[in-house]
Amino acid sequence: MAARASRHGRHPRAVSTVTPVALTCGEPAGIGPEIAPRARAVLGRELPFFWIGDPLHLPEGTAWAAISVPREAAAVPPDVLPVLPHGFAGLRRPGRPDPAQAQGVIDVIARAVALVQSGEASAVCTLPINKKALKDGAGFAFPGHTEYLAHLAGGAEVVMMLACPGLRVVPATIHIALAEVPRALTPEGLEKVIRITHASLIRDFGVAQPRLAVAGLNPHAGEGGAMGREEMDWIAPLCDRLRAEGMAVAGPLPADTMFHAAARARYDVAICMYHDQALIPIKTIDFAGGVNVTLGLPFVRTSPDHGTAFDIAGLGLADPSSTVAALRMAATMAAARGA
Repeated sequence: MAARASRHGRHPRAVSTVTPVALTCGEPAGIGPEIAPRARAVLGRELPFFWIGDPLHLPEGTAWAAISVPREAAAVPPDVLPVLPHGFAGLRRPGRPDPAQAQGVIDVIARAVALVQSGEASAVCTLPINKKALKDGAGFAFPGHTEYLAHLAGGAEVVMMLACPGLRVVPATIHIALAEVPRALTPEGLEKVIRITHASLIRDFGVAQPRLAVAGLNPHAGEGGAMGREEMDWIAPLCDRLRAEGMAVAGPLPADTMFHAAARARYDVAICMYHDQALIPIKTIDFAGGVNVTLGLPFVRTSPDHGTAFDIAGLGLADPSSTVAALRMAATMAAARGA
């Protein structure tokens, strides 16, 4: 390990003014340490990013260069991973989370956010964490990445978007039982989701006049009350009111006819009522390339749309496609905000 670090952990000589994307290490026992160098191999000089983590967790033979400040990342050769070192307790054990490393995972996320808030990084791209491992090892009190990032941002109201080149979806309710969705879904909550999404499409994606398609909750969008009354009682009136304000809002629409190619061409984002209504179509269209985006933060945050994959960690099977897409989207969004 020491010999490898000595050979590859060199500092670049030149310093660039390009502001890079910060890529967090995620759960060391997962595929994050394998995905980072693979993403670097794909992206090369296309966009500057750096990985925050313990170099000893990278796969054997990884070419990496230690940097002391983010701006040095752009000067690192394209076949070498720029690393902002962050020491962890113990070595990586693929597929076996170590509770002693949980606090390090949390600290890396906070460090990345601080770098973006200071202007040293342009955006945050987070590799997957394991919430149980963080709770067991460090008493992590947040349901996941999104809630912790909102906390670091001072309690920002946030929305989760999943995006790929052919589709953007936003679930109005996320990780709750299907039986709880009708109670959790409220006019106030749905309006907040729509407004945050609308503002983000303008600010982060450069869509001057966003077109939003709102799905119904019930089959056939309630079919005039025969299959549920939520659409008639409050979803349709909410859409009407937003249209009266000038928003391009369509719906409520039957979800089973919203996601074929011709339908997708008519909107910029689909607002869905629950988790699977949103995630099934996007994972069907682009399973490997989907990106998780947190809307409503004062900084840009993206993430690959997959988990830690403990079952394949250490086997050399990790697919970097989603991380590559997440890094590209983070850089594009940061540029849109800068413009």
